[in-house]
Amino acid sequence: MASIKITKNNFTQEVENSKIPVLVDFWAPWCGPCKMIAPVIEEISEEVSGIKVCKVNVDEEQELAGKFGVMSIPTLLFIKDGKVVRSSIGAKPKEAILRMMDIK
Repeated sequence: MASIKITKNNFTQEVENSKIPVLVDFWAPWCGPCKMIAPVIEEISEEVSGIKVCKVNVDEEQELAGKFGVMSIPTLLFIKDGKVVRSSIGAKPKEAILRMMDIK
């Protein structure tokens, strides 16, 4: 499944009320490390079943970034049952992101 663009209008439905765990990528188009991990995030969205992958552009959705205290990007949040269970800041290899989600 391709990643889903998240806005304040669809956040509750797509993330907080999701029946499956959600990986949320907070990013910006001008961010070099964000560009580095973008293909990895897309690979995970296509290859890993049982999760949803969402992307939040912090320039467009400052309110959501503030809600989660995102101060540096990329920031990845792994959310289950509407609650953040793990987070990661900065560009990471695919294996590290999968480990963060307990997916080997």
